[in-house]
Amino acid sequence: MNGSLASAKALASEVANGAQSLTNTDVLLCPAYIHVSQVSADVADNDSVQVGSQDISLNDDGAFTGEVSSSMLLDAGCNYAIVGHSERRQYHLESNELVADKAQKALSAGLIPIVCVGETLEQREAGETEAVIEQQVVAALSKLGIDAFEKTVIAYEPVWAIGTGVTATPQQAQAVHAFIRSILAKENQQVAVKTQILYGGSMKPDNAQALLSQEDIDGGLIGGAALKANDFLAIIQAAEQI
Repeated sequence: MNGSLASAKALASEVANGAQSLTNTDVLLCPAYIHVSQVSADVADNDSVQVGSQDISLNDDGAFTGEVSSSMLLDAGCNYAIVGHSERRQYHLESNELVADKAQKALSAGLIPIVCVGETLEQREAGETEAVIEQQVVAALSKLGIDAFEKTVIAYEPVWAIGTGVTATPQQAQAVHAFIRSILAKENQQVAVKTQILYGGSMKPDNAQALLSQEDIDGGLIGGAALKANDFLAIIQAAEQI
């Protein structure tokens, strides 16, 4: 929940201009709901840049004040929808099952869900990282089925590394990404290899190359660094080069 319409338009324009020559990298902008339509219109001529939402409603229409449906997102120009972001799980108490249902809603509407998973500091220190991640991934896997992950993205967010200035080392991040892929591989190895798994824990220009060079890290879910066009473009260029 950042910025004004003017700042959103300026940021989208700078990113779109800087991403014009990309050949290996997809760029996705997920502005606040109220700015989605304008940002989508502003980047419509750039094939490298797509637009998504930060959440999605389970409901198609009706008396659900404050909710935004999949059809509204499609009308506004969205191709993707983030579901289960750590802040939604923390502040809105979204369960693994609800996140899975939202992912299914996105898929059924023709949107690509980005399913966020991740552990808190307390869970990591208790040695529960893999157990927590497995529960979150399996909830989505059970609801969607393995074939859906050919068009479903997973984002690993170590909650302890979001906005804290602390970043998982490339090795720590890779270990969890490999673990996530191994869960999918138990169902279908080929789908597991194709599934995009993003890292979402304070990726910045100075650590992007080291993180993105890891075998199982396919991209980033960028937070604060994406609010500055130069920083976001530096991360995008690191991905493009790798």
